Formats: sequence, C-alpha cells, structure tokens
Amino acid sequence: MYYLYILECADKSLYTGIATDLARRLEEHNNSLLGAKYTRGRRPVKLVYSKKFRNRSLASKAEAKIKMLSRIEKLELIK
Repeated sequence: MYYLYILECADKSLYTGIATDLARRLEEHNNSLLGAKYTRGRRPVKLVYSKKFRNRSLASKAEAKIKMLSRIEKLELIK
C-alpha cells in the first residue's frame, strides 16, 4: 500500500510526496535528517491530506498530477 500525502509546513507552504508508512514518513519530515531537504528548514510540518493507492505506479502518477496544480487548486483539494 502506498500513500500520497500533502504536508503544510510552518511557513504555510505545501509539500507533496508518497510513502509506504505515513506515520514514519511524517516523523522523518519533522525530526530526522531522512526528511526531505525542503521540509527540514520549514519544520514543524503537519499532514493535511492523504490518499491510499494499491501500488507505487498509481501513487507516483497522482503525485505528478498534484504537483502540477497551483497552490489554490491544492488548497481546494485539501478542503
């Protein structure tokens, strides 16, 4: 199982990614060097959206589509 997720950073910016273990990945983004370089300087981050996918391919395709959205469109998706 793969998860697509969107994080809101402390500076109100949004970060999108995929993971197999959402809780572990959120912990990494907030407390570890294993978190994305982008989020390290913008801690703390909070999970604002997630969706399950049965495989990596589907999750990656959805991630690519979300990354092409504008900030306003992403905020609409989160609601």
